[in-house]
Amino acid sequence: MTALPHIQYFLGANSPTGFYSLYDHLLPPERARAIYILKGGPGCGKSTLMRKIGAWAEEAGLETEYILCSGDPDSLDAVILPASGVAIVDGTAPHVMEPKYPGAVERYVNMGDCYDKEALWPLRGEIMECMSGYKGCYQRAYRCLGAAAEIMEDQRSALLTDDLAQKLAKRARGILTREVPRRRGERPGQVKLRFLGAVTHRGPVCLYDTALAQCGRVYVLADSCGLAHELLIHLLAGVTANGYDAVACPDPMAPDRLAHLLVPRLGLAFLTAAALPVPGTPYRRLRLDAAADGEVLRRSRPRLRFAKKVSAALVEEAVSSLALAKAMHDDLEAIYNPHVDFDLVDEIAQDVWSEILTF
Repeated sequence: MTALPHIQYFLGANSPTGFYSLYDHLLPPERARAIYILKGGPGCGKSTLMRKIGAWAEEAGLETEYILCSGDPDSLDAVILPASGVAIVDGTAPHVMEPKYPGAVERYVNMGDCYDKEALWPLRGEIMECMSGYKGCYQRAYRCLGAAAEIMEDQRSALLTDDLAQKLAKRARGILTREVPRRRGERPGQVKLRFLGAVTHRGPVCLYDTALAQCGRVYVLADSCGLAHELLIHLLAGVTANGYDAVACPDPMAPDRLAHLLVPRLGLAFLTAAALPVPGTPYRRLRLDAAADGEVLRRSRPRLRFAKKVSAALVEEAVSSLALAKAMHDDLEAIYNPHVDFDLVDEIAQDVWSEILTF
């Protein structure tokens, strides 16, 4: 059996405006066979259940997509089996999921049944104390990210002239001519939205391996000023118009703008390298900063240096707050875990998996 690529994305982002959700793009309910929505609090076995089902699906040779938690990338928020039309998702805050077609497509799975409620009752004081500062940490992180985004926008607007936008649009047309042949008679391509990167308690991360597992030809976009969207939006329009599905990946620090674009059928990816380098040797490298007007760049250089320094410090402060929130969540799980029936978690996982096999 040919090994399938290991695919991981985020569907949520710690963004300048708070938690930004793409969970309505998990799996289109109209095309889904079943979406299992897990309900339950900290440490009740949601991530454990999803990892079990993901492992069983991979062993069965099924395409498996993992959705990581943006707060803690070591934890799972969802597992998707695209070919089967199945998803298992953590439906608790901040990414609350509610059924669109209850019973027919979505099914609730009550993981709260796995708690030993009698054992937890005497621990309620500790639980409340751990939870009290948790939200405050996230609020401070979002304030820092908001300030960082304002400064990042300042450096972007300093360079993004009408001439530069036209130059990047022309560059996109040239790339499309070379790399994206038209599929005659095909429907327009579909767009799947996923975050490839996230601001986490470990700092900014980007799941470049997911792109490299699907795409052998990689354009690396060297971009420290947020210009990549002006190229990527034209590439996305051309790719889909020519009949190819695409994975469009917004920037977690500016979710209304694209940071990356994947075209798996063509083995083609466009990856922005800003704070984090793309591993390996690229197929092509484009220096977007260098495309800016030379005189504008010269005049703006002190302003750009200041913006990069201050925005980096603000993101670092946000990461510190996310790390504190993660520590509080770990304390909560340490209280709950000894009082969770993991045999029951395994039993629920087996029941869900058995049902999936009947589809």
